[in-house]
Amino acid sequence: MPGESDIAIRARGLTKCFGSLRAVDDVNLTVTRRQVYGFLGPNGSGKSTSIRMLCGLLTPTAGEIEVLGLRIPEQAEELRRHIGYMTQQFSLFADLTLRENLEFLAAVQDLPRREAEQRVDELLHEYHFEGRADQLAGTMSGGQKQRLALAGSVIHKPELLFLDEPTSAVDPESRRDFWEKLFELADAGTTILVSSHYMDEAERCHRLAILDRGRLVADGSPAELTGALAGRTLEVRAEQPRQAKRVLVQVPGVLSAAQIGNSLRVLCEESGDCRARIEQAFADAGVSATVTPIAPSLEDVFVAATNRPADQLATEAP
Repeated sequence: MPGESDIAIRARGLTKCFGSLRAVDDVNLTVTRRQVYGFLGPNGSGKSTSIRMLCGLLTPTAGEIEVLGLRIPEQAEELRRHIGYMTQQFSLFADLTLRENLEFLAAVQDLPRREAEQRVDELLHEYHFEGRADQLAGTMSGGQKQRLALAGSVIHKPELLFLDEPTSAVDPESRRDFWEKLFELADAGTTILVSSHYMDEAERCHRLAILDRGRLVADGSPAELTGALAGRTLEVRAEQPRQAKRVLVQVPGVLSAAQIGNSLRVLCEESGDCRARIEQAFADAGVSATVTPIAPSLEDVFVAATNRPADQLATEAP
């Protein structure tokens, strides 16, 4: 268990209501310093609302929040000097140059002029913008804008960085390069909380939280979360996969069946005799197919966590 000095974020009973809608519902969360902590969940699951409360941008309806040893929202103004925040939308000025954007953000953070000049030059080099300092930000590609936004969010060297779906509109190569920068920041001591829809990004995180309908339904390292599904994932190979899928979805205990090429990836509600029931269903239907156990993936974890009935959702993190 991490000690008090190792904890960057602690939330207990975090709740946010908008009228009758409980956007975030009794969430308990602990993020250790120097981790890349992933936030996953379907659209509308409460990820962005949770991040805004943890940043001090939104007042919770109920619950307690402590970030970097500060009480939030009471000490939110002090917290803002120690955190960076980047949204999925490019939020810098398109009609300013790269250098001008960074200089403006340095001024917002009250960096002394000489320190700001040095920091801007440093970031232009670190984020591979040499020779582009005088280019208008609006003329850059999506991946370049994303890198500039990240550079701007760390201009004051924050201890903690919040990233709200920062890679939703860029190509895979730019996403990979972006994540390399995140790990450089983490290695240098920055704690990072990032929300994402991408399973390949989730696999990169040190630890993950999955939200569904405002509730925390899974929390652990990628290995812990996939290990908890051991024995529940199967691969079905059939000459007619669509026919096999029609049989599969009628088998008791089958939670999902997704076609991937010529095979079907099957997730069962629990380990045990699900494989035997599937093989019997195929035999009864006259479908020729082979059923083989396979290792669970984070996508399986996501499906299992977000397909529970509302009355079975976890009320607190493990």
